Amino acid sequence: MNPKKAKEIAERKYFERMQEFEAQKKETEIEEKRQIEEKKAVITDAVHRQDEVLDDSKLVDAMFDFLPRTDNLSEHNGPSAFRDLERPNGDLNNDLMENEGMFPPVPHEELEDLSEYKFQKFATTYFQGNVGHQYQRKPLKQPLLPLQTQGDCMASIALWITVLRFMGDLTEPKFHTMGRVSADNTSVMSKVTATLGRNFIKSKEFQESQLLGLELEAESKPVKSRSIRNKLVSLTLKKKNKHSLLHSAAEFVKYLLNFIREGPPGYAPYCEDRLRRTFRNGTRGQPPSWLELQATKSKKPLMLPITFMDGNTKTLLADSATTARELCAQLSDKINLKDQFGFSLYIALFDKVSSLGSGGEHVMDAISQCEQYAKEQGAQERNAPWRLFFRKEIFAPWHDPTEDSVATNLIYQQVVRGVKFGEYRCEKEDELAMISAQQYFIEFGEDIKTDKLVSVLTNYIPDHCLQTNDKSVEKWANLIIAANKKVCILYTSYFYKEKVSHLKIKEDIVEYAKYKWPLLFSRFYEAFRVNGPILPKNDVIIAINWTGIYMVDDQEQVLLELSFAEITAAVSQKTGRPFMQNFTLNTVRGEEFTFQSPNSEDICELISFFLNGLKKRSKFVIALQDYRGEGSSVLSFNQGDLMLLDGPYCGDYVLNNPWVLAKLEKNGEKGDVPTEFVYVLPTTTKPAPSILSVFSSDNLDENSRHLFSYPQANGFDAHEKPHTLEEYSIDHFRPPPKYTLPRTLTFSSARKRNVDQLWRHSREPIKQPLLKKLLNKEDLIQEKFLNSFAPILKYMGDLPSRRTRSGNDLTDQIFEGPLKFDILRDEIYCQIMKQLTDNKNRLSEERGWELMWLSSGLFAPSQTLLRELTLFLRTRRHPIAIDSLQRLHKTLRNGQRKYPPHLVEVEAIQHKTTQIFHKVYFPDDTDEAFEVDSSTRAKDFCLDIAQRLSLRTAEGFSLFVKIADKVISVPEADFFFDFVRHLTDWIRKARPSRDGSVPQFTYQVFFMKKLWTNTVPGKDRNADLIFHYHQELPKLLRGYHKCSKEDAAKLAALILRVRFGESKAELQAIPNILHELIPIDVIKTQSPNEWKKAIVSAHNQENGVSCENAKISFLKYVYKWPTFGSAFFEVKQNGDTNFPEHLLIAINKNGVSLIDPVSKEILVTHPFTRISNWSSGNTYFHMTIGNLVRGSKLLCETPLGYKMDDLLTSYISLMLSNINKQKVLTNRIK
Repeated sequence: MNPKKAKEIAERKYFERMQEFEAQKKETEIEEKRQIEEKKAVITDAVHRQDEVLDDSKLVDAMFDFLPRTDNLSEHNGPSAFRDLERPNGDLNNDLMENEGMFPPVPHEELEDLSEYKFQKFATTYFQGNVGHQYQRKPLKQPLLPLQTQGDCMASIALWITVLRFMGDLTEPKFHTMGRVSADNTSVMSKVTATLGRNFIKSKEFQESQLLGLELEAESKPVKSRSIRNKLVSLTLKKKNKHSLLHSAAEFVKYLLNFIREGPPGYAPYCEDRLRRTFRNGTRGQPPSWLELQATKSKKPLMLPITFMDGNTKTLLADSATTARELCAQLSDKINLKDQFGFSLYIALFDKVSSLGSGGEHVMDAISQCEQYAKEQGAQERNAPWRLFFRKEIFAPWHDPTEDSVATNLIYQQVVRGVKFGEYRCEKEDELAMISAQQYFIEFGEDIKTDKLVSVLTNYIPDHCLQTNDKSVEKWANLIIAANKKVCILYTSYFYKEKVSHLKIKEDIVEYAKYKWPLLFSRFYEAFRVNGPILPKNDVIIAINWTGIYMVDDQEQVLLELSFAEITAAVSQKTGRPFMQNFTLNTVRGEEFTFQSPNSEDICELISFFLNGLKKRSKFVIALQDYRGEGSSVLSFNQGDLMLLDGPYCGDYVLNNPWVLAKLEKNGEKGDVPTEFVYVLPTTTKPAPSILSVFSSDNLDENSRHLFSYPQANGFDAHEKPHTLEEYSIDHFRPPPKYTLPRTLTFSSARKRNVDQLWRHSREPIKQPLLKKLLNKEDLIQEKFLNSFAPILKYMGDLPSRRTRSGNDLTDQIFEGPLKFDILRDEIYCQIMKQLTDNKNRLSEERGWELMWLSSGLFAPSQTLLRELTLFLRTRRHPIAIDSLQRLHKTLRNGQRKYPPHLVEVEAIQHKTTQIFHKVYFPDDTDEAFEVDSSTRAKDFCLDIAQRLSLRTAEGFSLFVKIADKVISVPEADFFFDFVRHLTDWIRKARPSRDGSVPQFTYQVFFMKKLWTNTVPGKDRNADLIFHYHQELPKLLRGYHKCSKEDAAKLAALILRVRFGESKAELQAIPNILHELIPIDVIKTQSPNEWKKAIVSAHNQENGVSCENAKISFLKYVYKWPTFGSAFFEVKQNGDTNFPEHLLIAINKNGVSLIDPVSKEILVTHPFTRISNWSSGNTYFHMTIGNLVRGSKLLCETPLGYKMDDLLTSYISLMLSNINKQKVLTNRIK
């Protein structure tokens, strides 16, 4: 080619290229203009939408629009092993209708005012750098919150990039697509979870952060920490993302809740409920599933179908925080399953079955894992063929199939189905034939038909047992027919040849499965042996079932087997690795196996549940040391002796009582046994001799001291030394008896020497007082002392007693002496402190603290002992010790009691209630509860009530105790419980029961106006409404006041206003309720219709008067009468012929008035200054007016003399008190 031709070609190609560039430029300009127009349209649309109401569903749809839409659950078949349990979708619709309107329970929380916890405030306070609280699209250069480690910092920055990408604020960088063969199918939320749960240094997010120019130091370590969770939620608040998966630290919760509450209306409560559920059920371990994201779009709960082993399916509502425990509880309620233990939730996928248990495992975590696994297999997440099942996983050692027929039927269906599909295998053909014959018996009865049997044979016999030839079928048919004969004989001879129900056969199959396949009904946990006796392998699988604990290797070889009788405790220890904690198994031989497992807490919880349950039901106890009982009823035994609990007693009784009736297994002797010296074996059958021999060995006390020791209820540490009476006893206690050293020393003899230390706990009764000052006192005091220590031993359970602790008989015997004789008070305190020092029996010590609490509220010790008692209480960490010290200070301040504690006080401390609330009734038929303690006096009680009811003053008010048919006023200066106790004893003595038993009387406490000296209606509105009106109304209706017809009509109208308000519907019924409106002595003065007319007329005149104002108007009307505020008594007098035989006596602020009961005229009024003497009895009241010698006497017959006496005394006492106050005031003025 010549140069000219080449030049032409070059120029032509140049022009073509320039034309292409021009065309590309025009296309680019057109595209840019289009994008600008789109952006303008978006901005314009956003401006228009600012004024629109935010639609939550649109917000969620926009956020999750990338998800494929579907309204149906997976249609795939379940795993082959469970395929026979599938059923049509039509059955599911019924369950969905049942669940309509039901939602998973959300913990109820009172709405707290969180307005001050603004996210802007949090960001300003805690965020680093110049980052604010508002939305931004830029990558972070440092974490929002200050983090402790470099790994945490890298995790937070990588997490921020993931959040940006999730929300579409950060596009995929080009290096993600260059040279990549296949796309990344990992979900964004999976990456968020991975960042918080694993090493992420090698992850794409970390590499991405480095490419963005972030200078970070790689640090390969887990970064699952609380600070990162705070960081995640901070990022979430900035980006307004979902947050039900993880929860923040406690100090961040209020800011988070406030941020949520300020969110879109309707969506905020949904998020808050989800967050509270997450706090309640714990942090999830997996990212959200596809199913959760679909439910979130509609803000509706998840619908999970769960299949039972009988083929039925129930659909339950769930959410992201739902646990297996919650679903199991819901299922149990739906089918009325009572025996729920051991039933668990299972999830199956691709012929793989995994137990979720019945605890705190998150169900949606398991579903999320199934979806991830399905995605790895090339399927779509929404089509993952997972299925949930409800099965029996483990039996309790005490399982009884007769207790719950529903549970028995479910287990039966599981067993027979498991036998058919080879899950449960029978070694012998006869066993399999017997189970098949029992199935046939249940389904078709005892008459077996060969043709029918052959047709259903494949439903009973596993496929691997049936061969293709007919001989195999014939063989099994013959075996089942032979077994059926045994079944017929067995089940027709149970109840004298009466046929048993099918349920009995199912119970037998369940019991057979329990004993036949214990390992198949186990819970399995992976573990690693860390310490303890050597096993053939350290990596083990721990199988726990009703027979014990098995250590199994990966070849299913049993490495170690421990029965529950060999295990004493299972304890979980916290470690730095939250998902790999240690737990320790202790055995009776002193062995300690320490394992590491992610399920340490679950393992220990299950083992402890079995141990405690077996101990409560056990009938076997074994002696931990020698014991020589004193008395014919107490049993002596040696260390290692096996004893059987007698009669109805079981281990539960031993664990809660100091003595129990038992029988020695070696010789059959019976007697009372101190529970402090025995150990309850966790077994329902007699343990093997090898286990029993351990308790007889000499090294039991040394190697197993920590296994059987009782944790002190006082709660002090080993290095702390609580105060005792050891030093005080040197100067003040009597000398101990002489002790002769025995020739042979044993553990029990060494223990015996502790008895001689008089200041230390002892079970042996003492025959002399502890204090030297009581040794030479008169016989009466000695007798009182001897009657006090034995009741202390009986009350604490240190001395066997056939009588129960109910009632206050023992406390009366303990405290009557010191309340009567001051010199005995120190002795009682010393005895109680002695029994609380080094007391190894938990129950005995608890009861000793009850006595300390009671005594500190009754009386105080001498000044010499007060210092010792104060130190004793201060150095104990028992909660009752602090309360007893406070009660002691109150007793020193308020004075000593006169009577032993009331039954209310005794029962309160026995129920561990140091606060006593007493119900008080008021005249308006209302009541309230008030706190009252042992040192509360009646006056203080009245002041508390008056303050609660907002009364202007408590003057004139009083407490009244109603017991039997008597209502008696409580004197102001008396201790409340002293008065009630004294009154109860008085009534009990006055009215003994015919059969000789101690009568029991209940009482009620009323608070009412007693003295009406300064009562003026309208002055104290609350007193008028609650007390004055309701106390004056009955007096009017009984006809005690002199009342005209006009007065009666006006008052009746006010009564109607009080009862019915402005309603006039009741006016027509006035003739029927006249006895509730008109005084009884005036009601017959005119006809009912005339009364109705008068009352309606008066009622119309009171229009607009409220109920409360009607009460006050009533009182102001009655206040005009001289008998207002009176207490009336109907008596028969025989001392003065000038008065009628029957009188009405009114006692009020003016004095004692004698009233004619017919005319209601006041015959005479005796002012209090004229009354010189009065007395009363059960049937009379006598009063002297004027001079004691020449004055007149009024002799009355009345059963209410005690009331007249008390009221007259109170009025005169108040009068004298006011006179004295006036004199003091006058002297001060002068």
